[in-house]
Amino acid sequence: MPVTDPISDMLTRIRNAVMVGHRQVAIPHSKMKDSLLQLLQREGFISGFETTTEGPATNINVNLRYYDTDEPVITGLKRVSKPGRRIYVGKNEMPRFLGGRGVAFMSTPAGIMTGSDARRAGVGGELLFYVW
Repeated sequence: MPVTDPISDMLTRIRNAVMVGHRQVAIPHSKMKDSLLQLLQREGFISGFETTTEGPATNINVNLRYYDTDEPVITGLKRVSKPGRRIYVGKNEMPRFLGGRGVAFMSTPAGIMTGSDARRAGVGGELLFYVW
């Protein structure tokens, strides 16, 4: 079944897996999702991921991260820019989400990066989603 918004699909799969307490979730592979998952891992929201090929399909198996008390590290995900309404921010308009506790993910001319990285690099771009 075709997906019109692959990033929202990825976020929804992660959100649903966290809500039911799964330790791993499978996501269809793409280069953008790979870049976003690398940033999620760097920021400490997931513990890792690996790409697997099963027949003609290539999937990414994402290992979700939990605290010792079995509380998920990811407590929320919010998609900002959507296919029907793109949200762009300039280099001087970088948002701070939840007073700096949340992380904004952006697509910039310099590549996919977090809001704080984009602020340091002095670039703006499309605001994809927030994670907290």
